[in-house]
Amino acid sequence: MRVLFCVFPHTSHLHAVVPLAWALQNAGHEVRVALHPDALNLATDAGLSAVAVGTREHLGEIVAANPDPAKLPKLTGSMALDPAAGPGRLQAQWLHYTAMLAQYRPVVDDLVALARRWRPDLVLWDPLCVPAAVAAEVTGAAHARFLWGQDNIAWLRAKQLEAVAAPVPGASATRPRRDPVRSLMRPMLEAYGLEYREELLLGQWTVDPSPEAMRLPATPAYVPMRWIPYNGGSPVPVWLDEPPRRPRVALTLGVGGRGRQLFEEAGVTFAEVVAAITELGAEVVATGHPGLPTGSEVPEGVRLVDYLPLNQLLPTCSAVIHHGGAGSFAAAVAHRVPQLVTPVPFWSESETARYVEERGAGLALEVERFTLDAFSARLRRLLTEDAFKDGAQLLGKETQSVPGPAELVPVLAELTLRHRR
Repeated sequence: MRVLFCVFPHTSHLHAVVPLAWALQNAGHEVRVALHPDALNLATDAGLSAVAVGTREHLGEIVAANPDPAKLPKLTGSMALDPAAGPGRLQAQWLHYTAMLAQYRPVVDDLVALARRWRPDLVLWDPLCVPAAVAAEVTGAAHARFLWGQDNIAWLRAKQLEAVAAPVPGASATRPRRDPVRSLMRPMLEAYGLEYREELLLGQWTVDPSPEAMRLPATPAYVPMRWIPYNGGSPVPVWLDEPPRRPRVALTLGVGGRGRQLFEEAGVTFAEVVAAITELGAEVVATGHPGLPTGSEVPEGVRLVDYLPLNQLLPTCSAVIHHGGAGSFAAAVAHRVPQLVTPVPFWSESETARYVEERGAGLALEVERFTLDAFSARLRRLLTEDAFKDGAQLLGKETQSVPGPAELVPVLAELTLRHRR
């Protein structure tokens, strides 16, 4: 079986698919990853075959944020979903989402050409890479989405369909509301003589690595998969094999660096947060950090590293502090480490924080409530109350009941036979 992954060109999106891509390769299937020309290294560094689609100008700002997290604030829009928002807010947000989906529209011809050359049996596509479904439809391949977080798109789409079916207030008869998906999809579909179907937006099925309890109520056929965290490779530093002399706390700002925005939005500095950790008698290992003021000495008990995979670091830690990103959350769950989540909303970070608290595996501290005293009080509880260790253990055990990537391979093969033409 030939499997083509189409991945949005950001590090965290690529990392999410690596374990499944490896599992497919290990089972003897051929795998290729379609990526932006300047993001091919994200796949090749993980030992995957990569193919360029699109131009260098396309999505340039997003690709530039991979090595330079300082560019991330430019990408912040109204993507964070609030399920409790009113219809007007949800309608505006759906328009924003469809505009985001349209950014990937220019690669449709490249994806169709690639699919015609290589003839994949299955196309697994990032939910932001809708043109991949068009390429699969043109060539008869089965296709499915691969989620890297909460399925905001399917949930908002369901709300939008409800709004489309409802009459416009004050309008005559039953004139429907405008459906922005038609504007999104029409240019891609008409070029290949296709008609719109919902599966071209939501996949024939959807692989979902998130815990079922975090799943939004939506209509797609979900195929669950246990999230095996992959966060890159790095030489193991000698100090990591030495048992810590005091509780070790990981402060990670995410593989893409979004957690850096916490300091600006909460009105605190990185140095103040690090000091608050050490004042509790813990040592801190900070990854992806913005750095201390020029000329400052690194305080005792503080270790600053530009990059260290969480799979290496977390087994030595008593707690982890992160911004609510799906990759950081998954790594903490896998290694059963209590979490202090300070969500920086972009997609579903606040929901992740809520879930961690509900499961007893950690605590949350929203940015608007962030003070150094509140931060210290929550971290002290994580380090001293055994209930959080128990909660982290329980959450880790719960995930073991979900099929892992290797177990999912025959399921995907069966679904592919059922759906491809």
